[in-house]
Amino acid sequence: MPVQEFPGVRTVQQVVAAAAQVVIKKDEIKMLNIVLVEPEIPPNTGNVARLCAATGACLHLVKPLGFDLSDRQLKRAGLDYWHMLDIKIYENFLDFEEKNPAGIRYLATTKGGKAFTDLRFEPGSYFLFGRETKGLAPEILKLYQDTTIRLPMKKDARSLNLSNAVAIIAYEALRQWGYPGLI
Repeated sequence: MPVQEFPGVRTVQQVVAAAAQVVIKKDEIKMLNIVLVEPEIPPNTGNVARLCAATGACLHLVKPLGFDLSDRQLKRAGLDYWHMLDIKIYENFLDFEEKNPAGIRYLATTKGGKAFTDLRFEPGSYFLFGRETKGLAPEILKLYQDTTIRLPMKKDARSLNLSNAVAIIAYEALRQWGYPGLI
């Protein structure tokens, strides 16, 4: 799919507004898109890569990454699934937004307004997850405050492991869609 250009657009808010005007055919986008924004821990990203490969999801990595893509722990966690993976890497969040103008963004955060099971996910959506230590940046959360989601947990629990949270939400979306292409 060609990258959509937005002349004169420089901020994330401007990209979001311009993207709302773009129409993309359904067959041009993946049904399930997992976005890790500035991931820090190689084994978590490797586990998510394996999940994406096994489910046919596209993995989007937004820099800066807390590791090198040749990291041994990253490769080990992904096992021998790397050849099956559809992966895209972006220089920063604005780069991600510019190159993916369509699709609802669901932001997984402990500050989420709704439990992930309260929504009906749209095919072609993007599920965003933040850094393991800090989550998604406040400015990103503000952009998509109406589609923040959370995994219910005990009050005193800080958060779940990143790769576990991705798996739970990804499989809920796939369940809602009837597990397309999976056996």
